[in-house]
Amino acid sequence: MSSSVQLFRDQKYHELKGQCIQQGRLFEDPEFPASDESLYYDSAPRGKVEWKRPKDLCDDPHLLVDGMSSHDFHQGKLGNCWFVAACSCLALRKSLWQQVIPDSNEQEWDPKNPGKYAGIFRFRFWRFGEWTEVVVDDLLPTENGELIYCHSNVRNEFWSALLEKAYAKLAGSYQALDGGCAAEALVDFTGAVAESVNLAEGKYGEVISEQMKLFEDLMKVHKRGGFISCSISSSGRPSEAETEMGLIVGHAYSVTAIHKLRLGERLVFSFKAEKLFMIRLRNPWGKKEWYGAWSDSSEEWKKVSDSERKNLGLTVGNDGEFWMTFEDWCKNFTDVDICRTVNTSYFSIHKTWEKGMMYGAWAKHSEPLLNRSGGCFDNRETFLQNPQYVFDVKKAEDKVLVSLQQEDRRKYRKEGKGDNITIGFEILKVEDNRRYRLHKLTVQERVATSPYSNTRSVFLRRSLQRGRYVLIPTTYIPGVPTKFILRLYTDVPSKLRELKVDRPKMTCWSLLCGYPRRVTQIKVHSAEGLQKQDRSGGADPYVLIKCENQSRRSPVQHDTTSPVFNTQVIFYRKDIDSPVTIQVWNSNLLSDQLLGQAVLAASPAEPRGRQTLRLRARGGGDAAEVPGHITVTVLSSDDLGEL
Repeated sequence: MSSSVQLFRDQKYHELKGQCIQQGRLFEDPEFPASDESLYYDSAPRGKVEWKRPKDLCDDPHLLVDGMSSHDFHQGKLGNCWFVAACSCLALRKSLWQQVIPDSNEQEWDPKNPGKYAGIFRFRFWRFGEWTEVVVDDLLPTENGELIYCHSNVRNEFWSALLEKAYAKLAGSYQALDGGCAAEALVDFTGAVAESVNLAEGKYGEVISEQMKLFEDLMKVHKRGGFISCSISSSGRPSEAETEMGLIVGHAYSVTAIHKLRLGERLVFSFKAEKLFMIRLRNPWGKKEWYGAWSDSSEEWKKVSDSERKNLGLTVGNDGEFWMTFEDWCKNFTDVDICRTVNTSYFSIHKTWEKGMMYGAWAKHSEPLLNRSGGCFDNRETFLQNPQYVFDVKKAEDKVLVSLQQEDRRKYRKEGKGDNITIGFEILKVEDNRRYRLHKLTVQERVATSPYSNTRSVFLRRSLQRGRYVLIPTTYIPGVPTKFILRLYTDVPSKLRELKVDRPKMTCWSLLCGYPRRVTQIKVHSAEGLQKQDRSGGADPYVLIKCENQSRRSPVQHDTTSPVFNTQVIFYRKDIDSPVTIQVWNSNLLSDQLLGQAVLAASPAEPRGRQTLRLRARGGGDAAEVPGHITVTVLSSDDLGEL
């Protein structure tokens, strides 16, 4: 965790606590008072709520009783099962909840020193790229002497109610927590990367190969400290209706275990399978369970002895928790939220990732070159009027993880603007030497499109070939301003940075050394019919593109006389009479050999489509022809901001 922690509303816990102890009073938070404005963002009439401290609700209050468990608490009256499901997941990982509840022992009630208790607590949340500490008092909303929101199974334990209060303070009110997504709370608890999967659209209930891929992925996520929650979409059904199998519609369940089990000989005979793929869930209500296969009183359990259950790890800790086969899970649930804790530590036995992170914003401007809110790819005229970020893939192929997260909008609910905006992003393969913003899509390749979603985070995993890429985060429709963070994880450093400048800058040096007068884009698609270079009849060609004193070289293509290069370059040319030379070389151990070249004037008047050029030996335009030809696209413009 980063050593730098931001203070929400600049409230300093130790300072405030010290003042209260010195003055012999309990803390009352002026920033989140015990009043209706902290409960609701609208003014609809409601019943009487009394704010009480834990000492008014029980004799021996504690923050934690016997540590923390995923069975510690229940939801209460607020529609925030998503938050409670996230708390269930958090409780499974001590190292993570200790980050959210710092120095829990120091914050605990001490019956031997009651004078040290000041009615003040602190919690930490990962907010928009930074850990933020939130201070709250211990006044909690009650009706008839009972907590009305999140509360513990144990009457004298208060961590969940106080954590919920701190989270409500961040959101602006308790009511602002009504309705949400478990992944959002888990990101706020951990700084993890969130991904949403639609089980129905992905056909995971029908296609066994996809189901097995998902099972292995989720098992890996769980093993490496990630979190998973799931729900059933309420489309066409009332929310919180019960399915015929006992599951609750529109309700967030947390996944508490995933196991692949090899069965012994006796059980193989009983179940007619060598392996069982099992998943354990918890209902935040602490009751209402699955009625299907492997439910508490099902036939399946009768075939498994208590000792076999223990050996297999098929234990159930408490009410509200139950096992299902993974196949049944895929068929009965529709949506899954996955939070990956991406490992960036250099001291780890698991795969580690290199992280790049950028803060950005979509901002409207009437001047197209200054507009940064152009909408998604469908808005062809304005799509490139979005923030643009460039990164490099240095390996022949690298797996890339991208997370785009918009700012939390719950705090705007009082103004009627609290809904998430639909966001997503495009990844384009661009010229290997691009340093300025894209203004027109020509030779670039559109290699990946994220899902577009009105969730707080959008996630994409993709394997990319070596080269330079531009990532363009967008809102779905143009002209919607908001802030975002972009996180990019790669195997080797990617040098993620924003492209801010439209063209080369005019400087004092430009007067001495000259300023570019023309921009030229070149894409070498492929070559065919090259001269054979070895006994097996192949070659190891690469392409070298030269202009003035600049040059770019492609990777070597091995053992072929018909290589596919797809190499892109862009040159800003000062001397427009100096031609562009495209050379094909054969890579040799001792000395590389020129297989042929094409020399181009590359003027704006030349055709802009794909063309095939005959290879020639060194020399002018009348140099001797040699075997082979190359296919290229060349575009030039005297407007440096066109391409």
